[in-house]
Amino acid sequence: MKQRRRSRQRPQSSNPSFRELFTPKLVTVLREGYHLPQFKADAIAGLTVAIVALPLSMAIAIASGVGPEKGLFTAIVGGFLVSLLGGSRFQIGGPAGAFIVLVASTVDRHGVDGLVLATMMSGVLLAAAGWLRLGTYIKFIPYPVTVGFTAGIAVIIFASQLTDLFGLTLTEKEPGDLIPKLMALFNAAPTVNAGAVAIAALTIAVIVGLKRWRPSWPGMLIAVALASVVAAGLDVETIGTRFGGIPSMLPSPTLPAMSVEKVLAVLPDAVAFTLLGAIESLLSAVVADGMTGRRHRSNCELVAQGAANIGSALFGGICVTGTIARTATNVRAGAHGPVSGMLHAVFLLAFMLLAAPLASYIPLAALAGVLAVVAWNMIERPAFRALIRSSRGDAAVLLITFGLVIFRDLTTGIVVGFSLGALMFIDRMAKSVEVEAEAPFMAEDLADTANGERDAYDAAAASDPDTVVYRISGAFFFGAASTVGSVLDRIADQPKTFILDCSGIPLVDSTGANVLEGVAHKAARQGVLFYIAGASPQMRKLLTAHGVKPPLVHYRATVASAKAHARAQVRQSQPEAEPA
Repeated sequence: MKQRRRSRQRPQSSNPSFRELFTPKLVTVLREGYHLPQFKADAIAGLTVAIVALPLSMAIAIASGVGPEKGLFTAIVGGFLVSLLGGSRFQIGGPAGAFIVLVASTVDRHGVDGLVLATMMSGVLLAAAGWLRLGTYIKFIPYPVTVGFTAGIAVIIFASQLTDLFGLTLTEKEPGDLIPKLMALFNAAPTVNAGAVAIAALTIAVIVGLKRWRPSWPGMLIAVALASVVAAGLDVETIGTRFGGIPSMLPSPTLPAMSVEKVLAVLPDAVAFTLLGAIESLLSAVVADGMTGRRHRSNCELVAQGAANIGSALFGGICVTGTIARTATNVRAGAHGPVSGMLHAVFLLAFMLLAAPLASYIPLAALAGVLAVVAWNMIERPAFRALIRSSRGDAAVLLITFGLVIFRDLTTGIVVGFSLGALMFIDRMAKSVEVEAEAPFMAEDLADTANGERDAYDAAAASDPDTVVYRISGAFFFGAASTVGSVLDRIADQPKTFILDCSGIPLVDSTGANVLEGVAHKAARQGVLFYIAGASPQMRKLLTAHGVKPPLVHYRATVASAKAHARAQVRQSQPEAEPA
């Protein structure tokens, strides 16, 4: 019995099983013990998030070129599945402002049916990325890239709302690119609707004012409700006049129309949805981790995002991802676990069932004001300023990503920004590698007896001109291979014994191993004894696989033991003196 009890208390393995990695956080929370106090906390948090998500979901859907009901369907179905299956305790899923640009361009090219198909395909790709455990690598997106593309998206979102903010009337379809869009809006300036401007200004003022003086109040909902009352006496466009209102129930789930041609046509959009959805959702989960001290499971989260996008597509919704602002609201509202996110979806469904007719009176200028505030908050201004001042490289990556997102497209901005960030990292790592001659290190004084491996003084070894020791410090990878290789190549043919101290190398790749193989062969041709000291087991295994092994090279744990072995080899090779 004691033995069995001890086995239960064994620490978890450092290599978790497949089941452990993909167990939803909901299961973890229920196993911890879930009772009425926890449910009350989650219910309050879920209601708070639902009040924030109600106007925001409709605004994002309208800005994306679809009806407001699509945003509600997405928040209800997608939000429920993200919390039910996800790897984060506090993640809130739904439509996100970051997707407005991609969704709108997809609708322009392929229609709503193409958008729904791309959303479903993105769900499959996200789930596959999670099963393949690719979520671990999303964290390698450089910080200047995330700041740059987020700021770029914010600018595009704000530009997309100018028509409704000013109540402009366009004679032709609004262009998608920024410069043509601004030119078209400038030409339409005489059609400004003073009532729409007043409604938008009122909405923004109420949201900003309540955030400052009553931060616990649902500023967006209050602003939209107040704007709807004021708009009753004004000639402004509303959800009812443009869309005819919203339905009071969820539609029946249906598969989107599919064909080989249609799948191939929307595949690039599905890949773009997948890339942005993975980045946005995992960034949101990281934010929640930072606020709570918990840790999410990134691959489980991607699988949940995939299921949520498939579910949203079945109900005619748009892309689902983790939403940073709503997730942060969930944490601040006192959520205990994923039940709050599930309840947020239930509350949204109740709002839609009970208050659908009232949505017809919401002015579009008010929703544009909501998105204007969202766009302003998306720009991480302190981070932007800090990156501009930090270094030329980071500033270049930030500004190039920002510019490409605005004037080209989001995917190009991410890919180019990531590539530039990777090249900068490689350059910095390559410059950090040093090859230096052995020199005494500054160390604390020790007693003679403190060094158990202390050898007797050997004058011959101390003044041996035929033995050189060089030390490599830093990552020995392809970026530094050329520089390090040229230095070692000059050294390897000079002494009789060449010792390379590798204790300062944290990692070596196949290119570095190939360089050392060339050095070893050159040393062998010159009759030079070549030693590698201090190599880690992983490094030695890689070098051996590339042919850097005895008799070309001798491995020793320390430089001192390499020197001792070299002296012994030299003594054995010298002929014994004849007796007198």
